[in-house]
Amino acid sequence: RSIASQVESANCGSSSSQDDEDGFGDLRSLPVDVCERRPTCLRCCRPQKVCLCPFLPVHPLEVSTCLYIVQHPAEESRALRTVPLLAACLPPGKCKVLVGRRFNEERNPELAAVCRDSRTLILYPGPDAQNLEELVQKQDWDQDRMGEQFVRAVGPNVIIIDGTWSQAKDMFLRNTLLHQPKQVQLSRSEQTSLYVIRSQPSNICLSTLECAAVTLSILERNEAIQEVLLKPLQALCSFQLQHGALVHHSKEHLIRHGIYDKQMPTNKRKIKRMENLITNQHICPR
Repeated sequence: RSIASQVESANCGSSSSQDDEDGFGDLRSLPVDVCERRPTCLRCCRPQKVCLCPFLPVHPLEVSTCLYIVQHPAEESRALRTVPLLAACLPPGKCKVLVGRRFNEERNPELAAVCRDSRTLILYPGPDAQNLEELVQKQDWDQDRMGEQFVRAVGPNVIIIDGTWSQAKDMFLRNTLLHQPKQVQLSRSEQTSLYVIRSQPSNICLSTLECAAVTLSILERNEAIQEVLLKPLQALCSFQLQHGALVHHSKEHLIRHGIYDKQMPTNKRKIKRMENLITNQHICPR
């Protein structure tokens, strides 16, 4: 045998004995299993085994309002998202999802055109926001008074920011496009979130689907819309709670009941925000 072959044989023997010594020799010969994603329902975007289609309307809801969901990229990877359920309840083209952190005229011409439309609303709470229900009531009153001469001012487009409260704040403040539409907010005293499997800053903070449900029921003058849209959300939360999920109380609830287990802030500004949480004042992220 040549010297080269003897060295090669020695190396192989050395490698084999090393595998045996470290205990991984057999493991290295095992086949590698490739993880496959669970089959997903094309309508509700949930795994087929936990499909929520039985809780969706048989036919999409007929609405005149078009929703534009401006979604933070982090929401795309969340398992318990509400936007796919919302989109599944509405006709194609009535719930458009735009993913990103920054939006401008050049990259987002459709959104820019919608923002320039004087009839477009953006749902974002703050001191400059008008109560949506009051706005619609005034419009209805003007229509009754003016009759056929009345031109509807509140129009078919509503922009909703989808993300955590801190993400929504950042997206609203940093995108000047979103400052163009009329800013509206929902009544803070009537709504309590049903989305109990995800934490909220306050009891009156709603999920994106809940915001859309209330908004559409007001704009379409049809309270049944809210009930239909909330049905799959209730089913989602119920299923998760039955399979080990815990009820997530809001930060406001935990502070009120003295069970907030995190260190309280020392910064005066943050202390003031905590106080506002308890009194339900200025809780919006702006």
